[in-house]
Amino acid sequence: MKRNPVAWAALVVSSAALVSSTGVLRPMPAAPKVAPESQKVAEALSQAYEAVAEFVKPSAVQISVKKSSAGPNVRNFQFPFPGGPNGPRGRNPQGQPDMKDFEEMLRKFFGPDGLPERNQFGGPTPGTGVGSGFVYDDKGHILTNNHVVEGADKIVVTFHDGIEVPATVVGRDEKSDVAVIKVETSNYPALPRGDSGKLKVGDLVMAVGSPFELSQTFTTGIISATDRNNVRINDYESFLQTDAAINPGNSGGPLVNMAGEVIGVNSAIVTGGRGNDGIGFAIPIDMAANVADQLIKSGKVSRSRIGVQMEPLTPVLAKQLGLEDGVKGILVSLVADGSPAEKAGLKQGDVIVSFGGEKLDGSLPVFRLKVAASAVGKGVDIDYYREGQRKTTTIVPVAEDKVVFDIEQNAQKEGRESEKKEPASTAVADFGLEVQPLTAELAESLGLPKDQKGLLVAAVKENSTAEAEGIQEGDVITKVLRDKRVQPIGDVRAFQDLASKSEVLSFYVHSAKSGSRFVSLTKAALPAGK
Repeated sequence: MKRNPVAWAALVVSSAALVSSTGVLRPMPAAPKVAPESQKVAEALSQAYEAVAEFVKPSAVQISVKKSSAGPNVRNFQFPFPGGPNGPRGRNPQGQPDMKDFEEMLRKFFGPDGLPERNQFGGPTPGTGVGSGFVYDDKGHILTNNHVVEGADKIVVTFHDGIEVPATVVGRDEKSDVAVIKVETSNYPALPRGDSGKLKVGDLVMAVGSPFELSQTFTTGIISATDRNNVRINDYESFLQTDAAINPGNSGGPLVNMAGEVIGVNSAIVTGGRGNDGIGFAIPIDMAANVADQLIKSGKVSRSRIGVQMEPLTPVLAKQLGLEDGVKGILVSLVADGSPAEKAGLKQGDVIVSFGGEKLDGSLPVFRLKVAASAVGKGVDIDYYREGQRKTTTIVPVAEDKVVFDIEQNAQKEGRESEKKEPASTAVADFGLEVQPLTAELAESLGLPKDQKGLLVAAVKENSTAEAEGIQEGDVITKVLRDKRVQPIGDVRAFQDLASKSEVLSFYVHSAKSGSRFVSLTKAALPAGK
């Protein structure tokens, strides 16, 4: 038979390629060489994870809810916007939340009808949801998130062995997003409580829950950060951040350490979609347990107040107040009439540097948490600075419903304290402002008390330091920082004189729309040769 040389050549090439693809001519790579010591470490870590999972499993539960509303409440679960309303894309040039972007995010998140996306919470149909929780004590109490059970008409708890039992709500706290429910069984062990205050970045953790209705799901990671208190999800927050995978349905489940102790309650994620992007937040167990214990005892949470509005202490303000470099504290911007703070002698412009013997780091949320957790009716020593001098006083916190800030009343009080000289209208060019006397008619038109005293911002120069700090026409300057203390102002000439002698001008500005705050303006630099 005649052979075709071209055909035979093609056959040889094809055969060689086939043999090569099957691995005959290309040996399989050998298994990686791992030192025995390293192998033992890996096996020990794996066994540790297995032991923790086995220990935690009987205490972790799945929570299914039915609601009469068209969808579950997911207010605090997913935040699909980088940094939330205060993230890089969520703030305007004045540093305030950019609500247009935020509202656009909400439309994308909730949809055009304003209802949460189906299955967002893990539920198979609208009006249902699936979350997580864990056994809190031996009396049938289960700890979870408020947003898991809020508005629920029916709650069913499923344990690791498949047993399903109905549950009732013992108490909910929307401000911390903590809730306690109860089942009529105590056959399952409570998780031992760890100390979330001792956690450090890098500690190994495991998150447990029912993501997308997949019960008894364990994920691992580390503590990525602690004291995340500017996420702006809850009124009271000091989140633990973790990269352990958290997804819809994980809400309320435990975050545990490698001793099997619960150190947090999984609560929220930052994500561009619906899944895990490696940024999860858990409520520290120290905070969650404090709330849970109160809910179990009385069905509600009582927090303390001292009656001050606060602002961050900037380096500029600290210098003008005569404080030494490195002093950290909280600037008192307003004191409520009849409040514990007023009774203790605190005044606007004071800087609180310690509370109950603990130094403050300058964080407003942390200070707020300290005050809220203090005992009602029990005196607390505080240290503060006034006019550069350190002072000490004792303040007696009261229940939060006993403190009311009456902005109009405080405005009237400021008016009574203001200077009463005949002012003249003028521009404060170096700071980009034009001010004029505030008359009773102007005050009333701005929604302020007729006897409000101060200086009306008549104009703000474009691209000026005043505009950069968010000063607007119609704002009212009521007090200035002068000679290391806060003083009332009502005279345009006095204000101009102060501005001419200052490189930094700090004052208390009030807006009928946004309330009151301290502002520091830096004098604009003159062009070269001027």
